[in-house]
Amino acid sequence: MKVKELKLYKVPPRWLFLRIMTDEGISGWGEPIVEGRADTVKQAVEELSECLIEKDPLRIEDHWQKLYRAGFYRGGPVLMSAIAGIDQALWDIKGKYYGAPVYELLGGRARDRVKVYSWIGGDRPENVGEEAARRKEAGFQAVKMNASEEMHYIDDHEKIKEVLDRVEAVKAAAGSSFNIGLDFHGRIHRPMAKIMFKKLAEYDLMFIEEPVLPENIDVLSDIDTYNIPVALGERLYHRWDFKKVFEGGYADIIQPDLSHAGGISEVKKIGAMAEAYDVAVAPHCPLGPISLSAAIQFDACTPNVILQEQSLGIHYNKNNDLLDYVKNPEIFDYQDGYVDIPEKPGLGLEIDVEKVKEKSQESHNWRNPVWRNEDGTIAEW
Repeated sequence: MKVKELKLYKVPPRWLFLRIMTDEGISGWGEPIVEGRADTVKQAVEELSECLIEKDPLRIEDHWQKLYRAGFYRGGPVLMSAIAGIDQALWDIKGKYYGAPVYELLGGRARDRVKVYSWIGGDRPENVGEEAARRKEAGFQAVKMNASEEMHYIDDHEKIKEVLDRVEAVKAAAGSSFNIGLDFHGRIHRPMAKIMFKKLAEYDLMFIEEPVLPENIDVLSDIDTYNIPVALGERLYHRWDFKKVFEGGYADIIQPDLSHAGGISEVKKIGAMAEAYDVAVAPHCPLGPISLSAAIQFDACTPNVILQEQSLGIHYNKNNDLLDYVKNPEIFDYQDGYVDIPEKPGLGLEIDVEKVKEKSQESHNWRNPVWRNEDGTIAEW
């Protein structure tokens, strides 16, 4: 079997889909994307495609090594996301070739279902109490929300109070035992973080996510998080990035993204490293159905996975959502806050090819907003 063609589809709301086709009629799907940089990643995949044409798609590890190492310059969000989408598609092909889900080729099931959580609140979170109550009514046991708006190095303590008010609103609406993940998006700098985490300690949070920027991760050794579990990793791109996290003891939960951190092959290795350091895994996934399917395949065979992010109904997915591109939406049927492990070959999902082609004509030009502090300086989004 040989790779014959790679096709890319930029589809709304902000995704990039990849289809790899073979001479035996088997095709695989991947989702290589950096949000807001779809065209850049698309070009990277096209540039890497010459390494795959007329090659055996089943030699996944060899392809991964060549794509990562043979170009001399390594790592970073663009290259690793391009490799991630290719890797996902190759695993999809391999699973279909052998008639088995990807997780069966990676050691088999370690669980029967995966706990999932839902997003609430948007970029500038509001109405979080009402949204949390709706998620609880739908069966979810956990939600995640952005913690704050922009925050300067030293800022008004009223902004800290607003964070606490949002947490209290969710607790009041959904109950004290309802699980809350608080995503700081790296918006909080060390001086304000020292104050923030002390005040959050009483709320029994599920985790605080990206409490500081990933490039400032070493400051976590100087900040008391008051026993709140720390989650991070969506902006780390391979096992060598995570190596520093494990050696520094900076995280209780890591959040590699299957569309950013080198795909299934690389995240499986990262997950094994985490297990050796007694660290849990909760894959990052605010993306489309292919990325989520890849994550669930990984979850199925990784014992230290505790939770899976999913983007159905997220604030980014206006007018287009995960199920719009899938012919078997039942694989994302959440029951009591869990999703069952899929049993179909490959990634387990059937992409609606005609819908993808149609929506690719519409395309998108998604960009994240640019935020500024009150003094006009650029703030973290």
